[in-house]
Amino acid sequence: MATLPSTSQTQILHAYRRLLKASLRAIQYAKPARYTALQHLRDAFRLSPASAYDEISITRTLEFLDHAAKTRGLEHRIVKNLVRVWGERRALVYSSGNVRREVLALRREAYDDFDRTVANLNESLGLCIK
Repeated sequence: MATLPSTSQTQILHAYRRLLKASLRAIQYAKPARYTALQHLRDAFRLSPASAYDEISITRTLEFLDHAAKTRGLEHRIVKNLVRVWGERRALVYSSGNVRREVLALRREAYDDFDRTVANLNESLGLCIK
């Protein structure tokens, strides 16, 4: 039985840097969005195991982000809205102290459809957007 070559830390680091550069170009270095994208990418790489590394999906994601950076078409709007929702979700976590539990539960459930949509986008286009 043939074993797959293991993913080195250098490959993962280079993938992180390429994805960060491409995402910053795609959001055109906009100030609140750049911090949201940076934190989201950090969390994705910290929480995912090294075995989840997939060069093909990373290449496709880089192409998607490059198209988002070059034109203001569908890809750009998708990236812009993804970053906006990620920022709102992050703000929800930090502002949950003043909100009733029922309202907080409804807000968290509202993101279930969003997560399913992103998962379907990843599956259909072969991307690795989390």
